[in-house]
Amino acid sequence: MPEIKTVLVTGSNGQLGRSLTKIATQYENYDITFATRADLDLSDAKSICRFFQQQQFDLIINCAAYTAVDKAESETELADQINHLAVQQLAEIAAQQHSKLIHISTDYVFNGHQHRPYVETDDVAPQGVYGLTKLKGEHAVLRIMANNAVIIRTSWVYSEFGNNFVKTMLRLAGDRDSLKVIFDQVGTPTYATDLAQAIMTIVQSAAFQQEFSSDTVHYSNEGVCSWYDFAKTIFELSEIACDVSPIETKDYPTPATRPHYSLLNKAKIKQSYNLAIPYWKESLQQCLNALQEEVK
Repeated sequence: MPEIKTVLVTGSNGQLGRSLTKIATQYENYDITFATRADLDLSDAKSICRFFQQQQFDLIINCAAYTAVDKAESETELADQINHLAVQQLAEIAAQQHSKLIHISTDYVFNGHQHRPYVETDDVAPQGVYGLTKLKGEHAVLRIMANNAVIIRTSWVYSEFGNNFVKTMLRLAGDRDSLKVIFDQVGTPTYATDLAQAIMTIVQSAAFQQEFSSDTVHYSNEGVCSWYDFAKTIFELSEIACDVSPIETKDYPTPATRPHYSLLNKAKIKQSYNLAIPYWKESLQQCLNALQEEVK
């Protein structure tokens, strides 16, 4: 396989895309193209064709996704186009152009009924349209690319960019003295910058430079918490006085069913790529520091 020099990042205005943009200066030996939806619209098959007619890359990192979990229940065709059919198209293009592919997936491919961290080979059983379309995207990648693709399942992504749980909690705390947050959904937050660094560690690894069998791995930060614990920690680290009360999922009904337990076992990605993964509270502090810098 030729050495990886040219890289395409899709969805570059999203949390992970912007986090990759943030750290890109550390990787000057790669020519990285950051494509926004205006450049490459995964909701439009013709847009994808046009984009790749004139361009070829050694590696495609697909960060683009339809992530509106509740809206997906009513926008099923759009979710399927972006999370499944477009991913299938990207995999076909990567295979034709002899490119490698890193595709980001989700803990929502699991039903959340088990009580030990999920390994990559555990049974999948998505509970909603979002999880189902992401799973179909995974299947498309592995069906089309027997080699040279890595699927990374992640969970609870947040960052200093875009809309996410951390920024929502900080905004709500500015308006209210108390909040109710779900305590019976358990997993691990993932700081998008840490995931971006992990992706680049994979890209630079000796294993990734060779031809390899396509594979699925799990990545989130280390540790475990509920959304309630997450919210409490956000306010503690930010020194914000906001009273947080725990509530059950049934007290906050949503169109889409969330997994109650979606802790991911990261042993495989750590062993395969010699990765050190930060603890979630330490990464949360980094994100809060970055948000503070923006305010100054």
